[in-house]
Amino acid sequence: MCFPTAALSRAVARNWRWSLKQKVIPPLTKRRHEGSGKVTAPNTAKRTVHLGEAENTLISQLLSAGARGAADELAASGLPTRRIEAYHYTDLKALLGEVPAIAEEAGQVGPPKFRVPGAYRILVANGRIQQSTTPPNGVVVSEAGGSSLTERDDVLVMLNHGLVEKSLAIGLENSVDPIVHIDHRIAGAPAHTAGALRIEVAPGATATVLETFSGSDAAHMGNQGTRVELGDGARFTHIVVDLSALNSRHFHTIEYAVGANVQLRNLLVNSGSALSRTQMFGVFAGEGAHGDFSGLNLVDDGQHNDITLDVNHAVPNTTSQELFKSVVRNRAKAIFQGRIVVSPKAQKTDAKMMMQGLMLSEGAQILSKPELEIFADDVQCGHGSTCGELDAQSMFYMMSRGIAREDAKAMLIRAFVQELLDPIEDEELSEALSGVVEEWLSRPAKSPAI
Repeated sequence: MCFPTAALSRAVARNWRWSLKQKVIPPLTKRRHEGSGKVTAPNTAKRTVHLGEAENTLISQLLSAGARGAADELAASGLPTRRIEAYHYTDLKALLGEVPAIAEEAGQVGPPKFRVPGAYRILVANGRIQQSTTPPNGVVVSEAGGSSLTERDDVLVMLNHGLVEKSLAIGLENSVDPIVHIDHRIAGAPAHTAGALRIEVAPGATATVLETFSGSDAAHMGNQGTRVELGDGARFTHIVVDLSALNSRHFHTIEYAVGANVQLRNLLVNSGSALSRTQMFGVFAGEGAHGDFSGLNLVDDGQHNDITLDVNHAVPNTTSQELFKSVVRNRAKAIFQGRIVVSPKAQKTDAKMMMQGLMLSEGAQILSKPELEIFADDVQCGHGSTCGELDAQSMFYMMSRGIAREDAKAMLIRAFVQELLDPIEDEELSEALSGVVEEWLSRPAKSPAI
């Protein structure tokens, strides 16, 4: 649903409500394969696909990489349009634009845009490991061939499989004290990079991994895949921050394989890129596991940021909490698509999903589509969505006490997003994330072109 700013006048926190469902029967035209995350659709008549410049460039790059099968598939289907349900709000055929050449090996890069003191940092420039110090105890760094992602019916995953030559592999063999920071960069002239990361967390281990994305001011395009495999009893925090240039395009696919009694916390913070899509797929495969999935879209001046989430509760006695927020100003668009799937065997599932949006100006758009697919009877599941403007009474109260209008707006925005940052236990990491919010609040108006 699209929420135009002019039609809303209530405070964000006032008008949401839970939608509780005990059982949802899937449409006859779609059936989900249990545990696979795949959806099959009925056969339709073949139609002629008209390939654009972006598709032809991608096909050429796939062929150069030796990925004939992926090239043929893209040639047959083209990039997804709004007719494809998963891409209904992010029409890649219309939005992608010119695809730059495959990135060459990067030269020297500048200092990181996002720094956490004391973290163990691995610099990955243009898809290749460029800098890494001696890893701390319990951290094993290596390389593996090909993509880290599992195969699925998705164009971004297909491109990642076709273009990635080597993936970075990180093994966390026991509890790791310093934060492990993977600093992804795209350097130099406009370039297209494809990278992959596999994280394996040993049973009972505790660790925090931070992934950041940034680069030069050129119109880059990045396609990253990250797979996280969590052993039984692991406690894992995964923070992902996109600070890419405002004329770049950023795509990231994240997979979580969650074992028994795992405690998983995930946080996305998106403030960069003209066009971005982060898609997450989580599968709960062990009883007693809990996952907190959260994200913040900060979008401005024509940006188009999409967060898509698919959480599959495949076994009994698992819980999850999903909370996503968007702050949008000027003619920008933020999208959240979230789906919770409860398989027939997953009795005693407890899952709650909420999206909250804050629109700061005319022309801002927030599109939200939370879904439940429940095939078990004994569950507690709910979803909700709300959008609104800054509360006029709160603004009046602060301004009547001498607080300038812009300062009052900034205070209310900080209060709105703070709920996502409060669970971060590491103080320096939390301060760095707050710095991203402050930078966005003070950002001068620019108009990135998609």
